[in-house]
Amino acid sequence: MKFPKWLKIYGDTGFRGDCPRESAEHVTVFAQLRRRHPDTYGVIALHPKNEGKRHKHQAISDHVNGMSPGAPDIIIPGAPTFCCELKRVDHTKSAWSKHQLAWLKAAHDAGAFVCVALGWQAAIEAFEDWLELQ
Repeated sequence: MKFPKWLKIYGDTGFRGDCPRESAEHVTVFAQLRRRHPDTYGVIALHPKNEGKRHKHQAISDHVNGMSPGAPDIIIPGAPTFCCELKRVDHTKSAWSKHQLAWLKAAHDAGAFVCVALGWQAAIEAFEDWLELQ
C-alpha cells in the first residue's frame, strides 16, 4: 500500500505480522470513543457503510441517495472535520478501494483533518491530535 505525501499517517508503517482485521479495529475505535467521550464525540462519530459488494443498480441507488464512494471509516463533525481511513496495523494486508484516495484528497483540499490510521491505537492518536485543533 502506497501513501501519498499529502496524507498524514498514524502508526508504524514498518510493522509486518499478525494483526486484527479492519472490522475488529473499527469496533475497538468506536468503543474507545464512546467510553472516553460518551456525551460528545462518542455520540457524533460515524462510520459510513460503504463496504461490500453491490450490484450495479444498488450502487447507483446508493449514490443517488447520498452515499459517497470512498468515504473514510471514521468521520467526526467539527472545525475541521475529522476524516480517518482505518487500515490494518500491517498495512500490507490492506488495500485502497477505487475511490478512497480521491475522497480523502478532496476532503484534504477542502480543509478537513485527513489521515490514515494503522490500527485502533493509531486512530485514537490521530483523534487526540485532532482534538488539540478544536
